[in-house]
Amino acid sequence: MKSTLAKSDIKKIGKVLGVEPKLKGNNFRFELSNKKENRQLALEIYPNISIGKKKGNLVSAYTHNTHFQLQFCSGYVVSQDVGEVTFIGETKDKVSAIVIEKEGGCTFYANVDRAILSGDYRMLSIDVMLAGIALSLTQEDSKTKKQ
Repeated sequence: MKSTLAKSDIKKIGKVLGVEPKLKGNNFRFELSNKKENRQLALEIYPNISIGKKKGNLVSAYTHNTHFQLQFCSGYVVSQDVGEVTFIGETKDKVSAIVIEKEGGCTFYANVDRAILSGDYRMLSIDVMLAGIALSLTQEDSKTKKQ
């Protein structure tokens, strides 16, 4: 398991989001804008930084009225067709993720039970089902870039 996001990963993420990353000290910053929908989003990736007594990847997303932070990001999934990058943090039983859209949108899922990611979605309420479907792509090892 790699301990950091490589420059090649940063370039791949920028390509999907359609913006060039800017190196800002110990992080890479992506600034996304969608004037049509009046959206602005800043994504910051801090590869392999100190988080308490451990080291890990930190992903932060900032909008006009929101700040999401994913500590110990363990991987990401690029979805070129829809222009999204999903950053994943996981434990044995739970998955958390920040989904960044090329158009400046952002969605955050926290502590999603792994059991619903591969279960029967028809048995879930609509709100729970949406998280399950969105994060089910994290279960496909061929698409997931593990760190």
